[in-house]
Amino acid sequence: MTSPIEAEVTEASVALDKETATKNDAADGNNHTGRSPGQLMWSRFKRDRVGMISAGVVIFFFAIAALAPVISKLYGKDPYTLYPDEFPELLDDFSMPVGTFGGVSGDFWFGIEPELGRDVFTMLLYGMRTSLYMALVITFLAVMTGVIIGMVGGYFGGKADYWIGRTTDFFLAFPNQLFFIAFMPVVTALFVSPTDETPTYLRAVSIILVMWFLGWMGMARLVRSSVLSLREREFVEAAKVSGASRWRIVRKEILPNIVTPILVQGTYTLPSSILTIAFLSYVGVGFVEPTPDWGRMFAIGAKVYEQNPAFMFFPGVAMVIFVLAFNLLGDSVRDAFDPKTGR
Repeated sequence: MTSPIEAEVTEASVALDKETATKNDAADGNNHTGRSPGQLMWSRFKRDRVGMISAGVVIFFFAIAALAPVISKLYGKDPYTLYPDEFPELLDDFSMPVGTFGGVSGDFWFGIEPELGRDVFTMLLYGMRTSLYMALVITFLAVMTGVIIGMVGGYFGGKADYWIGRTTDFFLAFPNQLFFIAFMPVVTALFVSPTDETPTYLRAVSIILVMWFLGWMGMARLVRSSVLSLREREFVEAAKVSGASRWRIVRKEILPNIVTPILVQGTYTLPSSILTIAFLSYVGVGFVEPTPDWGRMFAIGAKVYEQNPAFMFFPGVAMVIFVLAFNLLGDSVRDAFDPKTGR
């Protein structure tokens, strides 16, 4: 039988051990409280060095695009001024930049444009701004449309799923690039007479409408297949038995479980949209003079490539780095959400 004194000593020892263990855990940073799926995803993502570097590159590009007017003002140049009008010595007799690598100098960091003599650095900044923010709008619209259509078809099934599926197949049958080239002039002609100059904002709206019109199908099919695999799961059946409404089941039970494929598909859609915008400007149905755009820079560079290959270097490198970084970011986000698919 334990004496009162021994019991007091034992209780004091246990209390001291608990206090010491708590202090040690706090010192070691061990927190055994539960973490949400978002916290677990962020913890896995932070350990992915490629993902963190890619995220940094993507954020840098968006920051540079947002600050393009500020950088241009500090730099003292803009993408519209024809600098050979003030300094004729910038171009030679063949309208090619004087100097090494396309006229790179302390005044013109990336050189000047052949023939017209505009500043390449500010053209690249404003072209990046045009492409990135238009691609953001297109990606958002395509993702939202695809998610809504895919959720309706996958969850309700029956005739709704059948007709939505056939409509999606119909739009997927269009050859996108050829349709872009053919349909862009039609869209602009609906608002502006062919004899009048099309405003830049109207060209931007037309590009967004056409790319949105033909850009939601992949997301819709992905969401539909994910919803089909989830709607018969036990937790969905339990929600139905408990009397939850369809809207609540979709919003609370199904949608949180398909965030990963939606997010990953969105990270692939944005760089694809940037390439399509550049393609439209390259073939002459997107942005035109004097709007800065990556595609227009490639079109100009293709004409003078033999005389001045340096002009395509900077926009080419910038586009490759951004598209690669965004694709790697998509892979890292997928791995962070689902570690079983890790590289």
